[in-house]
Amino acid sequence: MAALLAPHAALAETPPAPESAPAAPEAPASGDAGTESPDIVVLGFGKSRQVQTVDALDIARIVPGASPLKAIEKLPGVNFQSADAFGNYEWAVRISLRGFNQNQLGFTLDGIPLGDMSYGTTNGLHISRAIISENVGSTDVAQGAGALGTASTSNLGGTIQFHSDDPKDTMNVTGSGTYGSNNTWRGVARLDSGLIGDTVKGYISYAYYKTDKWKGYGQQKQQQVNAKVTADLGTLGDISAYFAYSDRKENDYQDLSLDMIKRRGLSLDNISNNYPLAIAIATAAQAGQPLPGGGTLDDSYYDAAGLRRDYLGGVTFNAKLAPGVTVKTTGYYHENTGQGSWITPYNPTPLGALNTDGTPITNPAPLSFRTTEYGLKRGGIISALSYEAGANTFGFGGWYESSTLNIARRLYGMTLGTPNRSALDYQSNPYATAWDGKYDTDTLQYHVEDTLKLAGDTLEISAGWKGVQVINNAKLRVGTLAQGRIDARDWFQPQASVLYRATQNVELFADYTENMRAFTSSAAGGPFATTQVLFDAVKNTLKPEKSKTVEGGVRLRSGGFQASAVGYYVDFSNRLLSVANGVGILGNSPTLNNVGSVHTYGGEFSVNYRIVQPLSIFASYSYNHSQYQDNVSTAITRDTPDGLIHTKGKTAVDSPEHMLKGEIVYDQYGITARVGADYMSKRYFTYSNDRSVPGRVTMDASIGYRFDGDGPLHGFAIVGNVTNLTDKKYIATIGSNGFTNSGDNQTLLAGAPRQFFVTVKKGF
Repeated sequence: MAALLAPHAALAETPPAPESAPAAPEAPASGDAGTESPDIVVLGFGKSRQVQTVDALDIARIVPGASPLKAIEKLPGVNFQSADAFGNYEWAVRISLRGFNQNQLGFTLDGIPLGDMSYGTTNGLHISRAIISENVGSTDVAQGAGALGTASTSNLGGTIQFHSDDPKDTMNVTGSGTYGSNNTWRGVARLDSGLIGDTVKGYISYAYYKTDKWKGYGQQKQQQVNAKVTADLGTLGDISAYFAYSDRKENDYQDLSLDMIKRRGLSLDNISNNYPLAIAIATAAQAGQPLPGGGTLDDSYYDAAGLRRDYLGGVTFNAKLAPGVTVKTTGYYHENTGQGSWITPYNPTPLGALNTDGTPITNPAPLSFRTTEYGLKRGGIISALSYEAGANTFGFGGWYESSTLNIARRLYGMTLGTPNRSALDYQSNPYATAWDGKYDTDTLQYHVEDTLKLAGDTLEISAGWKGVQVINNAKLRVGTLAQGRIDARDWFQPQASVLYRATQNVELFADYTENMRAFTSSAAGGPFATTQVLFDAVKNTLKPEKSKTVEGGVRLRSGGFQASAVGYYVDFSNRLLSVANGVGILGNSPTLNNVGSVHTYGGEFSVNYRIVQPLSIFASYSYNHSQYQDNVSTAITRDTPDGLIHTKGKTAVDSPEHMLKGEIVYDQYGITARVGADYMSKRYFTYSNDRSVPGRVTMDASIGYRFDGDGPLHGFAIVGNVTNLTDKKYIATIGSNGFTNSGDNQTLLAGAPRQFFVTVKKGF
């Protein structure tokens, strides 16, 4: 009956990485007395790298609908931040591994590249839009580096690979409904066809989510559809197809600074309920008069929002060509439409600007509706061949993707009196276009590898390399931003790893990896998000970021006890520094330069212990020491009289030195309970380390009951969840508007207070 708490808890069938040996036997499903519950985290036994896995049952233990990223935040080295209880509010979501930020990691779903999951869509989409959380079968986290064949050009510091759940063998209908704090409503339904003709099976799933913001005014809502079909082709192999649709609309929370928090508190937010006040503030500011209520123009904007609509589809064919010879090929296509908006007091609406219906505005407001508009189309193919020859397993593969991003910054007219535009609607009839460009990216990657097993599989050695070329082209239709071409190319990025099984219960591993992060094609970030003069000055000397990672560790297990420990060192070179210029609402172009290297070392420790059959604990500790190795040259000013920004020896931004996490889980006789805690030490949000946010401890908990046995309640469960159990007041996300060299910055977001949710689930 564990499936009641995780209706789709079966693990997706994912092929093992080429360097892996057979994993430890999979534990049976939990929930019935007398059966063994699965482990909270799979600690990567049989892998020659630091890899850990969280499965669907573990995702089901956190608040329903939470981002799949929230389920992995307990893993060592993982720094996850969000300003909402679900971890779904994309403007605030940040995840980093060992000091590498989200844009320097690789993400895939069933092998399909998700890009760097950036908020400003450039080359992918966020996992919370790519799949309904209940349909995630498992998540693999490689804190150091992913496998050679991973389809990513951003995985400098690790990969996170999501796997969708497979359809069930028997026809099944599951559904759940959640209600909770801030008028949260969420419903999920899934229909599994069961086996059709003993070969084909599929499912279709729908999710609806709506919640009021926990502070301020506005809503965040999303609709999603997932579908998957698999077919067993016998001796020919198997084929699967996956489809996802998502339509997300969310009002934003206000970005904060330390000064704003000191003056107004963490509850400060946009004033979306008070349009007359927003008009009065903008009018006073533009007239050079004191603002109503005091404060600054950036304390509270009227409204802001993010809209994203996505279609994603992929087909995978696992072909068995001959004994020991297989080819896995995936073709995919993704299309996105998006809009990020701010209603800005910095741009008054001119007389005669067009209204939503196309008529001229005769009563212009001292505000404008400012958008960043996205249109992304990308498609690609990934193929990998595996050939077993005696003790060797050879692997060859390639990936090609073509992507086109259309992105524009526009201004729309606002009226006095009542607001004539909603931030949750796509806009029409702009009165000005600041810039509008078309950005093409062509990606080509290949890899070659060999895994050698010796001494009866006691020793396993893997080695290989990958090569990547990414060509970025920009063509500007409107504006003065940069256009042209810039390439990132490295045809030899080696990897090598060793796995030694000292005993049945003890294994040692070590690996070395080199990776490159390609440039991104966008007007909102990367080398083209600057003036033509600055781009021309750096385009021939700008180098892509690179990393060299060495790690080694040990895993052991005995009965219900499992543990792992790993140490690592990273040499990160050609660091690209993109410095924000002014508050985010101004939309000023950042400056981009290579500014030297970062050296990182640290350790990660995990323990998974089944105290008694129904009671388990998991704990992890991470130590990370990331420091800049160079000062940054800049103009001579009063603040920098020697022409240097003194960053050498400073800690990397958003890199907590210590993280300690743990959880306790009980599951027996229909009762489930979980308590989790997460400690993170202080984080800097300036490169000179003169500004930071303090450390914090957060906790969450859940308790539920499912009805086993026969009768009308069979297949029914009820679960209660509490997030931020102690109602901690803290700063969650840092860097929402980027990082600066020194001084305060409006780039912080408050964490959500304690919230309660109740979910009922039913399977038929």
